[in-house]
Amino acid sequence: MHARPLLLVTNDDGVFAPGLEALKEACARFADVVVVAPERNQSANSHSVTLHRPLRHRVLAHGVHALDGTPADCVYVALHHAEVLGRRPAAVVSGINHGANLGQDVYYSGTVAAAREGALRGLPSIAFSQCGGSIGAHAAAWAGRLVERLVTVATAGVSSPLINVNFPEGAAFGGVRATVLGLRRYGDQVTTRQDPRGQDYLWLGGPALATRAGIDDAPDTDTAAVAQGFVSVTALCLNPTSESHRNLADHLADVPVTHR
Repeated sequence: MHARPLLLVTNDDGVFAPGLEALKEACARFADVVVVAPERNQSANSHSVTLHRPLRHRVLAHGVHALDGTPADCVYVALHHAEVLGRRPAAVVSGINHGANLGQDVYYSGTVAAAREGALRGLPSIAFSQCGGSIGAHAAAWAGRLVERLVTVATAGVSSPLINVNFPEGAAFGGVRATVLGLRRYGDQVTTRQDPRGQDYLWLGGPALATRAGIDDAPDTDTAAVAQGFVSVTALCLNPTSESHRNLADHLADVPVTHR
C-alpha cells in the first residue's frame, strides 16, 4: 500500500514547458508525480498516435521522462511500459497549456487528447489550460486543488471522468463555474507564402476572434465563463454517439439490398 496517490503528468507544449513544471510542483504537494511529456512542442496534434516509426524515450531526471512522440503517445507509453510508472496512477493530469482550449478546441488540442487517452484507459483524467499570458502561480495552485479533489471523488466510485479546465487571463479569478462547451471563432484562412528558396508553402489558420457575449455564447459555456474572469470546469464525454441524429442513422440504414 502507498500512502500517497501516484499521478501521471503530461502536456503538449513539451517537457520543458513552464506550465508543466508548475503543474508538477502543485501536484507534488499531495501526490507522487511522474512526468512523461513530449520532447518538443506537439500543440494541435489532437489524438494522433505514432504507429509508423520508432519512438525514442529519454529519462531526464528521476520521475521525468521525455518521448519524441505525441501527447497521446506519452500516456500510452507510460501506462504500458513497465519501467516508467511502477504502479497504476490514480489519475492522468495534462497541462498547464499555454493558451486556452475552449469550445471546439478540444477536438484539436493535444493537451485534452492526453487526458482523453487516460480516460479511455479507465483513469480519471483532467486537462488544464490558461488563456493568454504566462502560466501564473495562482492557476497552478488552483490546478493542484482541483486534481486533489478529482482523485478523492474518483476513489469514491466515479469511473473514468474526463474534465477540461480553463483558467482566465490574469492573476485574479472571479470563481469557478461548471460549464458546457461554447463556440470559439477563428479567422479561418490558408495563406500562401514563400520560403528562402522561392518555393511556395501554405500556412493554415488565423487568430481567434472575439466572441459576442449573449449571441455566440450562452451564459453556461466555457467561453463565456473565462471571458468574465471565471475558471471553467467542463465534463467531456468519451462516447460521441449522437442521439439527436439517431433517426437519420436509422433512415440511412434502411436501404434496400440490391444484387447486381
